[in-house]
Amino acid sequence: MYPSAGQRTAPARAFGCARVVFDDALHVREDARAAGLPFVASGELSRRLTASKKTPERAWLGEVSSVILQQSLRDLDAAYRSFFDGLKGKRPKTGPPRFKSERDTRQAIRFTANAGWKIATGGKLRLPKVGDVAVKWSRTLPSTPTTVTVIKDSAGRCCLRGRP
Repeated sequence: MYPSAGQRTAPARAFGCARVVFDDALHVREDARAAGLPFVASGELSRRLTASKKTPERAWLGEVSSVILQQSLRDLDAAYRSFFDGLKGKRPKTGPPRFKSERDTRQAIRFTANAGWKIATGGKLRLPKVGDVAVKWSRTLPSTPTTVTVIKDSAGRCCLRGRP
């Protein structure tokens, strides 16, 4: 993926917003566990996210696609599911979900089909709230992917992964 100079800030902002939403949701669940309250459901986390986007302190979350933020909540659910399945013996044991760091060597955001992304003319990828981004496809796509994941590696390069 080769974003233009003006487009480079949008993926960086999206990576940061996804990290903040993940960490905030994990913090809510950890606080509830420490207080002896029941497990906070995904729907409640989603409602809290929507409410926090309307506050002046977190209004900047509205600058990125809401699908990215919702997918971050789903990633947290998947991490908890893996943790609890490991405790039950359904899969190998994993540790509990951990907070994400700004300095992680790998960051990812995911756009689903309902995000409104599409493959534009000239081999470009049109991402919501980013624009048309130049992409070098490693192979011809057998079909239109339903999910596109933008991954930033430790060198700062962004690459794409599509899922049918």
